[in-house]
Amino acid sequence: MKTVLSVMAAAVAIAAAVEVQGAGYCGAVGYNCCPTAACAPTSCYTAYRVQRETRYATVYETRYEPQQYTVNRTVYETQYEEVPETCYRTVVETAYRDESYTVRRPVFETSEREETYTVRRPVWETNYRDCSYTVAKPVFETEERECRRVVLKPVVETIERECRRVVMKPVVETVNHTRCYTVMRPVTEYRTVREDRGHWAYKPVSLPGPVLPQLTWDPCCGPRLCMVRTPGLCFQRRVWCPNVCEKQVACTRYVPQVVKEDCPVQVCRYVPETIVEKIPTTVCRLERQEIVEKVPVRTCRWVNETITKKIPYRTCKWVCETKVRKVPVQTCNWVEETKTCKVPYCVEKQVPYTVTRRVAHCVEKQIPVTCTRMVATCVPRQVCYTVCRVVPVQNCANLCDPCVNGNCPTTPYAAPQKAGQPHETEKPPEPMVPEKKPKSDGGQPKLKVEA
Repeated sequence: MKTVLSVMAAAVAIAAAVEVQGAGYCGAVGYNCCPTAACAPTSCYTAYRVQRETRYATVYETRYEPQQYTVNRTVYETQYEEVPETCYRTVVETAYRDESYTVRRPVFETSEREETYTVRRPVWETNYRDCSYTVAKPVFETEERECRRVVLKPVVETIERECRRVVMKPVVETVNHTRCYTVMRPVTEYRTVREDRGHWAYKPVSLPGPVLPQLTWDPCCGPRLCMVRTPGLCFQRRVWCPNVCEKQVACTRYVPQVVKEDCPVQVCRYVPETIVEKIPTTVCRLERQEIVEKVPVRTCRWVNETITKKIPYRTCKWVCETKVRKVPVQTCNWVEETKTCKVPYCVEKQVPYTVTRRVAHCVEKQIPVTCTRMVATCVPRQVCYTVCRVVPVQNCANLCDPCVNGNCPTTPYAAPQKAGQPHETEKPPEPMVPEKKPKSDGGQPKLKVEA
């Protein structure tokens, strides 16, 4: 697609270059509008053709390059200074004052007085009393006594005992059993299916041509450059045309079906049967038997015996006596005295002390800082552009010219300009030359138009 567009742009440029030669006076300078009799020239004449010339112009480009510079920045630092300061604090001290008070103290005096009292003195006497008691004394005797006891004596006998047991006897019978099994039966159904039977078709697609500059002649302003859209490009695009059709499609699916069938089956069942057997069994039975034995027995009988005993004992008798004693008597007299004591009390006192306090103040400091700015630089560059110049061409009459028969070709004729005067087209725009400003504006360049 890009190749087709480039070919179209080249063809339009060539057509525009050819049409520029006869564009003067809106195409009126050609000989196509002349009658057939006046078409053939009778003498030599001067014609003008457009000659293109490539020239080069200097264009200035602005480029920005980083540049580092150093500036001083003011930084404020906080510094602390220790300042002594005198403060006062309250100190509580303990003081004492003298205080008089009266007290009464006891004075004790001791004296004696006679006191008569009666006392009882014990007198001890020893006496004897008769204490007789009876004791039981054991007397042992040996004699024989009959002891009868019954014992069980085992007697072994053999007897026959009937043993009955039930056994299960198998009985085989034939019965009919219904068996069920599943069979898959096919079922055919019809289903509607959509099918796309479309085809590919080619559809014409047109793309608009690019807008290119074209030099035209304006009677008022002279030559003027206009933007003209060139013919577009037509091509065929492949497009799918759908055609949806419906049809019936047979589908077979299998459906499960349960089938019942009677089958003869042999069944074995067990019938209980009683069997009687005689089994010899040894039986042990116990018989009672009395045994008489003589056992020697020692008997004890108690015989009472009286024992006489005299026990001494003491008897106390109290005798009264009169005595005299001196009893000390203490007398208490209260005497008043005056005493002095020291009473503590609190006294507040202001005591000075020194405290060091840190005072903060700001200090200015210049610190060099490296900054980067973009500096604009003008760089010249050569740009090529095309200049159109009208060149006079001398033409003379020719008898073999086809204009005699009326088939006169179009001879371009340019606008009446001076010979050798160039007509510039497609000149590049005016370059932008940067104008540097002083560093007070931050070092950014200012652009100005160069005349």
